[in-house]
Amino acid sequence: MTSPSARSTGPAGTTAAEPRVLCDTRTLAETPPLPGGVLWKLAESARQLDANVVRIAPGDRITTHTETQLDVLVLVMAGDGALGAGPAGTLLPLTEGALVWLPRGATRSISAGAAGLTYLTVHQRRPGMQISTMTSTSA
Repeated sequence: MTSPSARSTGPAGTTAAEPRVLCDTRTLAETPPLPGGVLWKLAESARQLDANVVRIAPGDRITTHTETQLDVLVLVMAGDGALGAGPAGTLLPLTEGALVWLPRGATRSISAGAAGLTYLTVHQRRPGMQISTMTSTSA
């Protein structure tokens, strides 16, 4: 499920800057358990942010990784689990309502408990892929 497209009210290719309700996160979080994955994402083309509602199935996890470019804000909406923080993977409990800051450069993993874990992520929008010229080195 993605957010509805912005309504075009200006010149071609522009959208009105209007606040609006995008979805009901309580309804998303209460949806019967499904396999893990993205339940919702912000899809407006002119946005500066990326946002997703993600579900991790019971007992599943997002493996240890390091995000080198973006800070990420995580809000636990339902379920429980653990955040593996730092290179040692120190486990920090995640429960409904927990608000977590994942600074860029920080090593982390997320695992779901017996009921699964549903959370909202928000971060700066990643730039689109761009074609660039390859550089070569000669020996």
